[in-house]
Amino acid sequence: MLIFVIIIGLLYALPNLYGEDPAVQITGARGSDASVATLDQVRDVLIKDQIDSKSIALENGSILARFKDTDVQLRARDALSTALGDKFVIALNLAPATPTWLSMLGAEPMKLGLDLRGGVHFLMEVDMDTALGKLQEQTMDNMRSDLRDQSIPYATVRKTDNYGVELTFRDAATRDKATSYLSPRHRDLVLSNSGDNAVRIVMTNDRLSEAKEYAVQQNINILRNRVNQLGVAEPLVQRQGADRIVVELPGIQDTARAKEILGATATLEFRLVNTNVDATAAASGRVPGDSEIKNMQEGQPVVLYKRVILTGDHITDSTSSQDEYNQPQVNISLDSAGGNIMSNFTKDNIGKPMATLFVEYKDSGKKDANGRSILAKQEEVINVATIQSRLGNSFRITGVNDPNQARQLSLLLRAGALIAPIQIVEERTIGPTMGAQNITQGLEACLWGLLASILFMVVFYRKFGVIATTALVVNLVLIVGIMSLLPGATLTMPGIAGIVLTLAVAVDANVLINERIKEEMRNGRSVQQAIHEGYSGAFSSIIDANVTTLITAIILYAVGTGSIKGFAITTAIGVATSMFTSIVGTRAIVNMLYGGKRIKKLSI
Repeated sequence: MLIFVIIIGLLYALPNLYGEDPAVQITGARGSDASVATLDQVRDVLIKDQIDSKSIALENGSILARFKDTDVQLRARDALSTALGDKFVIALNLAPATPTWLSMLGAEPMKLGLDLRGGVHFLMEVDMDTALGKLQEQTMDNMRSDLRDQSIPYATVRKTDNYGVELTFRDAATRDKATSYLSPRHRDLVLSNSGDNAVRIVMTNDRLSEAKEYAVQQNINILRNRVNQLGVAEPLVQRQGADRIVVELPGIQDTARAKEILGATATLEFRLVNTNVDATAAASGRVPGDSEIKNMQEGQPVVLYKRVILTGDHITDSTSSQDEYNQPQVNISLDSAGGNIMSNFTKDNIGKPMATLFVEYKDSGKKDANGRSILAKQEEVINVATIQSRLGNSFRITGVNDPNQARQLSLLLRAGALIAPIQIVEERTIGPTMGAQNITQGLEACLWGLLASILFMVVFYRKFGVIATTALVVNLVLIVGIMSLLPGATLTMPGIAGIVLTLAVAVDANVLINERIKEEMRNGRSVQQAIHEGYSGAFSSIIDANVTTLITAIILYAVGTGSIKGFAITTAIGVATSMFTSIVGTRAIVNMLYGGKRIKKLSI
């Protein structure tokens, strides 16, 4: 059993010796897979530009080209970006240099964290005020729509504190009629009379909590989609606290591009144009309460109804191309719910103009009282078109000035529109050089810790010390092998600290066993009896000590985040493997050397 475990441990620890190659990863920009034809095109581009590659392979629908160093990698990225255009996402990456025979056995190197591999770390905060403000606008639209459907006249609809809405009516009787109709239809709203002829509407606490939770979870899903657009291997996107999201992109080198894509909050809103307002009134700002003024790219005002027909949440695919006049356009595909909404709306509004409103949140350059950046909402009408026929799941948007703008818009819409704006509150970049330095320092720490333990054991316990140090080396191999096997485990600097600590204390069990054997021999026991009593007598003490450490590691993993989890994982694995090697491993070697023999003296 011991030989089998050591062989398996060695086999799965072996890939960590081969390192990584600088690589360029090519994936389809619209979720499509790269093909053999694309593979041939990549080879032709590299040959034409005289760029040597170590290998080019089509794996899982994406092409991975490996190079000897980062300079060649950057040259290849530039050449491929020019040749392939926006049909593919070209991303810099680091690819494991594991031999094929090991990969076929499922052996892969340990996943390295940001501090060891280099990359970028973002801490993002969801703008809950904007998310709940959208919900408030939605409540106002629903109230207007419901009252119109029932022909209940109302005077004004306005916002109040705590994301509430106040409806004003001409008399108390109309208000009571509206309240009796709206209350059973909106169970997540609390309606209460205000004054003689008004009703105040606020969302329940459960509805507010649900909206906040939805905003964070949906933004996490959308950020994961955007990370996939960047082609990053083993990214980390996870929640931190109530309204923050951590994004870590190990191995990525194009940090500016990552920041641009992750932080962008572009979306589209489709609204009907209010043609009942003349240009003079619009220029002076006199518009009905259900409408508002937005500007075209050239600055002309357009009066739009506040009611949003459809938002970017329903967009499933988006591509950029050119229309019949060679002008840039964005092709939109909707999900089934969005297609039904658009179909039903356009069916009833043929001949009316519909506007496409581009909405984006950008840093205003100002800070709030807490020192956080204030996001400014920027809106621009990019297209006004008359509804000629009933639209379905697919249609196109024209009026985009620049092909690059069309490409950027299509990428953002394809990755998903954020439910609420996010802002980057913390950004850390770790270069590959620093990561390599951390690995070197970590390996040196492991080596010196191992040598110190070996020296101590050999000097104090002689032959039994050599047996213990053999178990120590096997322990290190098993830790690396298990870390490589676990799919969710990532090695970080605190993880290396956990390994060093484990190696330092792993000899504790053998110290207990050896001291117990020496004590039994001093009490007059024979060599074989002393060995037996040494292992069996120390067993309970070893178990007690290691179980308490395991409990601590489990608690650290359960309540900790990020680096604390990394430390807990390696410590827990190290404790488990050290128990196995110290008790089972050394006993097997001792039995092999001394079992069934008449021994009068031990080298201990």
